[in-house]
Amino acid sequence: MTGFALRPAIEADLPALRALMARAIAELQRGFLTPQEIAASHSVMGLDTQLVADGTYWLAEAAGGELAGCGGWSRRRTLYGGDHSTKLRDAGLLDPAVDAARIRAMYTDPDFTRRGVGRLILEVCEREAAAAGFRRFELMATLAGVPLYRACGYVPVEEVRAEPVDGVCVPLVRMRKDA
Repeated sequence: MTGFALRPAIEADLPALRALMARAIAELQRGFLTPQEIAASHSVMGLDTQLVADGTYWLAEAAGGELAGCGGWSRRRTLYGGDHSTKLRDAGLLDPAVDAARIRAMYTDPDFTRRGVGRLILEVCEREAAAAGFRRFELMATLAGVPLYRACGYVPVEEVRAEPVDGVCVPLVRMRKDA
């Protein structure tokens, strides 16, 4: 996990973050989803700029300044989906005493997989959420993300299918972890 610098994402990072997400969805979901499900994933997943505005979205940069990955956490009710996912969004605040913090929009650039980027970002998100009083974490995992989250102590609680996009439903797994 060395060689990567973490910093909060800012508005100027949005184009690069969107490009990384599109590439990660297109390449890293292969072998887990059908081509039709991958195409639908672009409508289901993506960047929620509320995370950037809240200061809870992180990016990892390689030594050369390349964007290696990104991810965040939220104290808001929305569990997954980007700005375009209006049906899924709920900006209401969670109660740390009873609700789980949301781990959100975790992506690794395909050129940086298996190098600890996702784990590094996940750890900072969990630390920050715990410091904000949350005792549990929850996320909606892609099938490609499930192995990482299991390795980090998350357990599946529900298999779901996202709302259909052009008749195609993307399989997802809701997962939880205690702090």
